[in-house]
Order: sequence, then structure tokens, then C-alpha cells
Amino acid sequence: MINKLRVTSIVFNNFKNDARVLKEAVSLQSNGFSVHVVALHEDPLEEREKLADVLVHRMKLTTRKWSKNTFVQIFKYIEFLFRFCKEYRNSDILHCNDLGTLPVGVFVKLLFNRKVKIVYDAHEYEIHILSNQSQRSIKLAFYLERFLIKYADKVITVSDSIANEYVRLYGISKPVIVLNCPSYVNAPKHDLFRKELGIRQDQTVFLYQGGLSKSRGIEILIEAFTTANDDKNVIVFMGYGPLESNIRKHAEIHNTIFFKQAVSPKILLEYTASADYGILFYEDSCLNHRYCSPNKMFEYLMAGIPIITSNLVEIKKIVQQYSVGIVARTNTSAGFIDAVEKIKKLNHNLLLNNVDQARKIFTWEAQEKILLQAYEEIWICRI
Repeated sequence: MINKLRVTSIVFNNFKNDARVLKEAVSLQSNGFSVHVVALHEDPLEEREKLADVLVHRMKLTTRKWSKNTFVQIFKYIEFLFRFCKEYRNSDILHCNDLGTLPVGVFVKLLFNRKVKIVYDAHEYEIHILSNQSQRSIKLAFYLERFLIKYADKVITVSDSIANEYVRLYGISKPVIVLNCPSYVNAPKHDLFRKELGIRQDQTVFLYQGGLSKSRGIEILIEAFTTANDDKNVIVFMGYGPLESNIRKHAEIHNTIFFKQAVSPKILLEYTASADYGILFYEDSCLNHRYCSPNKMFEYLMAGIPIITSNLVEIKKIVQQYSVGIVARTNTSAGFIDAVEKIKKLNHNLLLNNVDQARKIFTWEAQEKILLQAYEEIWICRI
């Protein structure tokens, strides 16, 4: 029976903020599977706990505090691999999140449990994931993925473009597309940014929400808002990352730039719904960006705010198909400023209505059905 299937989901993080993996685990658990999430331990987190009825095991590694030298990292991987095999080799399904965990699943299948089914859940375009990534690194990732993916019984990914690339590169059946959408909620309008940051009612609030790191267009956005002729448009950066200190410095001297620390997922949409427009301005610096469909885009929609995006394949497709915002002509400061002028000329009520229709489509409830169908197919093939 399907309710006896033991699913072990593997991640190489501390499983503190991995919303996608948690949503998938909860969906499987609540639909009859027995789910464990195995992650890496990090103080002060619990080694074993239950989150939303899902058992979580953060594995303590003796080697975890060792150097981050590449050679030493291999020993850490080996320790995880053998400890994992000892405890979870009798799983029915191994759900491998991202390329780094896929060797673990294949190792178990080849050496310990030929009956185990492997789900490869590629959250990104794994072989070209970084800006300025060396060709050597891309080739190594490609050959590793090409070798391992043939052992996967089901491949899942996050966008149509990435799925098509897997078909082209590896000659496999088209992967299942499970978008990283939030659960459907009623998200009434809020005004938290104006209240907390002192933004005036006559100013339009643009929100950048997410990681504050390179290649996400942050420098482009700072340039656009620091060279503005007036302060009628302001931007709030909400998140954390290496560019936080730079943003804070600009916020101290420019009245068009504001910083808000990342907030708990429980209240995130209340803050998102306090903006007038959401911004996704990833740079076209790697194929992972070009083909991404980020969860932030769906969070903006769920919060009921239109979007301004850079000109990238998957993001552009959704924004234009559902008429929920503007795609910049160029991924530059001038391109962004032009997009702002265009979106403010649109019929705002019509735009908000389009967003409201889209937010009912891009929900985790809809994606859960796709995930469960994929698992149903694995179960049918198993018996």
C-alpha cells in the first residue's frame, strides 16, 4: 500500500529555511507517505525534531567543523554517505534535492538496495548555477549529472526551460515541473513599510525581496534609485546577504533607498503586501538565472502586487502571459527606469485584477497535485 512507502528526502543544508523541501515533505506526509528529511546539523538547531508532522534528522558529522578545503570536504561527504547508508538504506524512495545529493541516492541503489526508487529534484539549472563559473566546473557538473540521472526513476525541476534542457542534454523523458509556489492565502493589503520606515503616503514603494547577493540586479537597482530626479519612487530591500552593508550605507544617505531585515515566513506576505510593486531583476549571468522561475515571483503574486522583471526567459513568459507586470527591455538601470515609467501608465485596477487571477493559479495546492501524481507513477511502477 502507498501509506507504507518510506520517503527519505536529502538536503545538504541545515533545513532551517528550505521552504520548498518542507512543502514537498508535508504534502507527501499528509497524503499517506512516511517522510524523513535528512539534513546537516548546525548549532543550536535540534538534531532530531518534528516539523509540521515531518520527522527531521540533522546529521551530526565529526568532520563538520573541519576546514572547508576541497580535499577535506570529500571526507565530510564520505562520512555523511556512510552514516546515511547505515540508517536509511532501506527507504522505499530517496528524494534527492539538487545535484549534490544525487550521488547519495545512486550509491544506496547500486550497493545496498536495488529496489529503492530515486527522485531527482533539481531546484535550479544545476550545471551552470553560478555567475562567472569556469568551463571546467560546468563540464564536471555536466558529466556527473549525465552519469547519475539515468538512475533516477523520476526527475523533477522548476521550469519548462530547464526541463527541456534535460531532454536535450540527456535524452530523458521530460521532467515533471513543480513550481515553487506558496500556499494559497488571503493576503489583504498592508502598509507596514510606510509605518515602520517613515515612507510617505505619496511615495510609491518598490520592493526587492530575497537574497542580497551579486548578480541579482541589486547594484542596478541602487543606481536607478540614487540617480532619480525626485523621491516619488522609493525601494525597500528586504532580506540578508553579503550586499547588506552596501545597501545600508546607501540607505543612510539617499531618501529613496530603505533597508528592512528579513522577517519570519509566518509574516512575510504581510510585508510583501505592503509594497506597491515587486522587483525581480536577476542578471543574465548564468543559465540558472536565464531559466529560473523564482519563488519570489509567486510570493509577489500571492501578496497581490504587480511585478517588474528583468528580461529573462521564464520570468518573462509568466509576466507577459498573465499580464501581471512589465518586463524591462534591457537588464540595466535605464531599462529598469523605463519599466517603472511604463508600469505606472498601465490601468492599475486591471493590473491588480490580473494579479488576483494569477495568484489563484500559482499555488502550492496546484503544485502538490503534480507532485503526488509523479509519486503515484513511481508507486505503480514499483508493484
